Amino acid sequence: MSTIQSRIVRYGELRPCKTAFIDAHTPGSDQKENFTIIGGGVSESPDQHVHITDKIGFNIGAAGQPPKCRNSLHSHTTAEVFFVAKGRWRFFWGRYGTAGEFIAEEGDIFNIPTGIFRGFENVGQDYGMIMAILGGDDAGGGVIWAPQVIEDAQAHGLMLGDNGVLYDTKKGQDLPHNVRPMPLLTEEQLKDFPEVPVEDVVSNYVARYWDLMALSANKPAKVIGETALIKDKPGFEVDFLSRGSSVETPVKADKPVVLMPTRGHWRISIDGFETTLSVGDTALVLPGEAYSVSPSMTGEAGLYRVTSTNDPAGMTWAV
Repeated sequence: MSTIQSRIVRYGELRPCKTAFIDAHTPGSDQKENFTIIGGGVSESPDQHVHITDKIGFNIGAAGQPPKCRNSLHSHTTAEVFFVAKGRWRFFWGRYGTAGEFIAEEGDIFNIPTGIFRGFENVGQDYGMIMAILGGDDAGGGVIWAPQVIEDAQAHGLMLGDNGVLYDTKKGQDLPHNVRPMPLLTEEQLKDFPEVPVEDVVSNYVARYWDLMALSANKPAKVIGETALIKDKPGFEVDFLSRGSSVETPVKADKPVVLMPTRGHWRISIDGFETTLSVGDTALVLPGEAYSVSPSMTGEAGLYRVTSTNDPAGMTWAV
């Protein structure tokens, strides 16, 4: 069984992979970094480091990018939830990324509907970081790329096999004899990827940090869940804690719980082990462990708590 200390990952200890995805050589996307914090993630590269290998029903990861760097259009069959840890980010979606877009500031959270092509870009002034929650232990089985992304990648030396593994021709790699190129989606298949109106996305799948601060003044704000602000059942629930809704008295976890600050410093205790977390840090609490969490300093403080549920990971749930 892993120790409590080994289930705390600091922002400053995160190990990036710069070759995680097929667009790693494509101009405009070639400076992005992928982090896999808990679970296997969706990286297509054998170079990807996994910090915590426990299977808890969902994955935790992160994406770091310098200004003007973008993540190419792709889709997932399970949940992909992002909250902004550092910087300002533009999210966009649709077959060509033109169906809609919005700007997310630090602390904002976005539960991207499954089955649509989505991408994101750092539009801030400095290196930015978004934290990710991915549905399922296998994160939906990987990434589905828009056809033009695969074509652009091949033009810059990267090939994706139908086994989900990347091969870099710039390093002399070629597809193994038993592996074929990942087939492009056909025009008929592309009809299954909807162009969701921006009004629908922003109204139903986005929660803003300052609204959550207000809603959590006296009790944790339900952010993602069957009766939450964002109504979905992706195999986990997300709630938001601030100073007035911290967990002062230890509670025993029935299911895996992940604690991720988005503002301020938080003192956590897990079965008597105490430490302090700040933005970009991640802590995993296992079932049966008692934990508490509360701000360790005066000033603004916000934290996302992710709890596993019995709901199967799958397509976005509709009321």
